[in-house]
Amino acid sequence: MVTKIVTPRIGALEPPYEPSVAAQLQKMMPPNVPPIALFRVVVRNMPMAEAMTLWGGYELSRSLSLSLRDREIVIDRTCARCGCEYEWGVHVAFFAEKARLDREQVHSLTHGGADDPCWTAERDRLLVRAVDSLCDRRDIDDALWTALRTEFDEREILDLTMLCGWYHAISFTARAARVPLEAGSPTFAGVAR
Repeated sequence: MVTKIVTPRIGALEPPYEPSVAAQLQKMMPPNVPPIALFRVVVRNMPMAEAMTLWGGYELSRSLSLSLRDREIVIDRTCARCGCEYEWGVHVAFFAEKARLDREQVHSLTHGGADDPCWTAERDRLLVRAVDSLCDRRDIDDALWTALRTEFDEREILDLTMLCGWYHAISFTARAARVPLEAGSPTFAGVAR
């Protein structure tokens, strides 16, 4: 996919933080979890960070119509397709086990495809195909749309397409800013065979 990004173009803020920055970072993270580098970069633009918190909060909440597993398949595949090892690694580290994604499935999301034998559920395969279609064609053709409608309702499809787009944006920012990998994060090479 891509080589590791080494030199940040926009440095992550380090503590101690100004009170408004500390408050914003606290809103962006689960309780008692230190802020990740990407968030410490985006708070350099506070209006953007505040807006991201609202949308990102929805995308990672129970209000999203997709299950945790569906969400993580879309996010991991999108980030891998965008070559964003940083955000892919954050999600694999924090959510893969919770989403019941095994090692073969994480490998497939990163280096394989929807037809890999690890995908036994049609729903999972359709998610991978939808992300690939959006990445390759910026669209979903009629045949794939019809197949998606057998597994997903309109709300879920809207969430799927917006989630994929949101993680394109996250990937673009993390890659362009050269956000370094989080300590101990998985890597693309680490899940290669």
